[in-house]
This record gives sequence, C-alpha cells and structure tokens, in this order.
Amino acid sequence: MSYPRKDVKQISELANGLIDPVLARRAGINTALLGSWDEIAGEDFADCTRPEKIAWARGGDDGSFRPGVLTIACEGARALFLTHAQGELIQRINSFFGFAAVHQIRIVQKPVSQAVRRSRTPQPLKGEAARKLEGMMEGIEGDKLRQAIQRLGTAVMGKRGR
Repeated sequence: MSYPRKDVKQISELANGLIDPVLARRAGINTALLGSWDEIAGEDFADCTRPEKIAWARGGDDGSFRPGVLTIACEGARALFLTHAQGELIQRINSFFGFAAVHQIRIVQKPVSQAVRRSRTPQPLKGEAARKLEGMMEGIEGDKLRQAIQRLGTAVMGKRGR
C-alpha cells in the first residue's frame, strides 16, 4: 500500500484556497457554505435554493461584530414556503458557522442552476463494501442514527470505489 506524500495537496484544497478569498470579498461566503448547502437547507429547499451572498453589517460604535443578511436565490412559488421557514433556516446557518453569523434572510426569486446539482442519493454498495459497512454499523440501535451513518458510509465508500 502506498501512502500519499505529505507535501502533496488535492486539487480541491488548492481550488478552495484560490476561490474562498474571492467569494469572501465579493459575496461574503465561502466554499464550505456552498458545499454544505444541501444539508443546511434540508430536503425541502436543497433543490430550489442557492446562497448568493452575505452582506455583513458594519460593527457597532464599540467595533463589535454584527450579524449579516444572507441573500438566497429561490425558484418560483417555493419562495413563499422558504419565507415561512426562515427562522429554522437561520438557526441551521448559524449552527453551521458556530456563531450568530446571520440575523436575516433576503429571498430573491430566480432560477437556480440545476447543472451544478449532484445526485443526493449515492449508488448502493455491493459485495465486500456492503458487508464491511454492515459490520461497522453493528451495535448501532437508533434507526435514524443508523440510517444517517448508512448514507454517510455509502457516500464515502462509494467514492473510494470509483
């Protein structure tokens, strides 16, 4: 078995290093937010929304941090449902960042590019990989936790096989 050299970086690391400063300057967001958007937005809104930018508020008189306004592109009538789910979505976004980064969402109705979307359901594992994953999940009792780990394991082990 050969191990990767320590001085070798993946293309995604290099690309994120180049793209993140541009996104931060222009839109106030980073590739981590974009890459995790499907999980943050949840099943109801992952396919019809996209974060566009965060307008960061200027600090108060004492120079303290103030949360920003996240602009989200949303397709058609789903914007109404997104409006009703704003509170929960703001909580998810702030949980992702680990602090109160956003205090308001601004929704703009426009098409969301489907070309960038990936399939959210990985192909089921077969053979040895499926048996290995089942063995790793022995002892997990909660159904929801078991399903989540099954999805994660399928996605990770499926990528290795390609």
